[in-house]
Amino acid sequence: MKTPLKLVIVAALTMTVVAAVTLKQNKDKASVETNAVAVAADTNAPVETATAPTTPVANAKLPKLLDLGAGKCIPCRMMAPILEEMKKEYTGKFEVEFIDVWKNPDAGKQYGIEVIPTQIFYDADGKELFRHVGFFAKEDILTRWKELGVDLQAAK
Repeated sequence: MKTPLKLVIVAALTMTVVAAVTLKQNKDKASVETNAVAVAADTNAPVETATAPTTPVANAKLPKLLDLGAGKCIPCRMMAPILEEMKKEYTGKFEVEFIDVWKNPDAGKQYGIEVIPTQIFYDADGKELFRHVGFFAKEDILTRWKELGVDLQAAK
């Protein structure tokens, strides 16, 4: 394996470990009120909402891919263009949502996230079908949807 590729892999793994440790520390010391005030005080932060994990897509009629990560996490940043592409390409087949757990630590707690990125696949009724931790390539995501019985052919 070439040295630059090794460095990228080591950097990605290091960032994943740092993200997990940071998330764990935030989980232990942050309170709901403190986090809400911090997010509200940051006027440049995008507003992201998270519902209870038991019914994350209760009113949705489509399956949903929920990606929980952070904007500064390297594997999460590698996932971002994949998620955006799938959001556009598979409109009407499944929904794609991203939640930044560093900006919204309560979401990480609600969904039981310990390592980012984490992708959670839900059926149209909001039932969790599958959970994956780490970078997940587009082809692997599409394969998982097919294994879960979601027809993607008409969207292309």
